[in-house]
Amino acid sequence: MKAQNLVRCAFYSRGVNEAFARGMLAAFLAQADPTVPQLADIKTAVSEAVTNCIVHAYPNGVGLVRLTAALYEGGLVRITVADKGVGIPDVEQAMQPLFTTGNPEERAGLGFAVMQSFMDTVKVSSAPGRGTRVVLTKRLSPRG
Repeated sequence: MKAQNLVRCAFYSRGVNEAFARGMLAAFLAQADPTVPQLADIKTAVSEAVTNCIVHAYPNGVGLVRLTAALYEGGLVRITVADKGVGIPDVEQAMQPLFTTGNPEERAGLGFAVMQSFMDTVKVSSAPGRGTRVVLTKRLSPRG
């Protein structure tokens, strides 16, 4: 399936760039005329994915986060957030609600659960030392 439109960007894994990712994505998705709740859902899921990169992927420094968003016929949106960081040793465990590798007093361990609650599908692939890739999809329902 060929995308009708696509955007790619890369930014450093710094906290200030989470807001950039949300704003850039909202501007790109405006052409699909999503409802406000649909846009809020997608922005929240992407925020969680980007925040995971910022917090977990590069614990000893800063690295690149890559975001790709594509629009397909029929209102399908596919967003990929990827890094080349430390990776996740056990993706299945990491996707369990309340699991965190961070400080449990600072992190709730709900990032993947939040993504799953707002998107139609969430696919995570990762390899230790090679990075993580999160693919989020959602079909926008037509207005009216």
